[in-house]
Amino acid sequence: MYFGPAQLLLVSPFVTLTFLLQPHVAANEMMAKKSPNPTDKYVGSRVRMRRLMLEMSQEKLGEKLGLTFQQVQKYEKGTNRIGASRLQHISQILKVPVSFFFDGVAGPAKLGEDGMSKPPVADYVSDFLSSSDGLALSKAFTNIKDSRLRRRVVDLVEEIAGEQR
Repeated sequence: MYFGPAQLLLVSPFVTLTFLLQPHVAANEMMAKKSPNPTDKYVGSRVRMRRLMLEMSQEKLGEKLGLTFQQVQKYEKGTNRIGASRLQHISQILKVPVSFFFDGVAGPAKLGEDGMSKPPVADYVSDFLSSSDGLALSKAFTNIKDSRLRRRVVDLVEEIAGEQR
């Protein structure tokens, strides 16, 4: 693959320099984005879940950490890894042990059929519990003391979900 001088000017100086030094590497390989590690996503979702349980905003958590809310967002999505000392600080702010963020992680990640590592817990469970609606629903549901009434609520939700298919 050959790029003329005009095309090289259209890409960043880093890519241009890299391409000139390593012409055998395709330009799209240099620009490819890496997807978040499943464990980083899981830990981030646990941070989000606990933050929502405490009804704390991303801004407030970021303020206590000396970060922007955008950095907190990146941690919660797993886009950026949380370092050990930062995770320790987060655990103090959110009033949970560090182990809380790893509860449910089952050993080394297993490979899926596509060869990619599978998340430690089903995505839909952590996504649900990390959302404000999921958290509100689970809190309200656990406050229902009558087991028959809880079962009726589950039946109702399953019925509604079945009708939407």
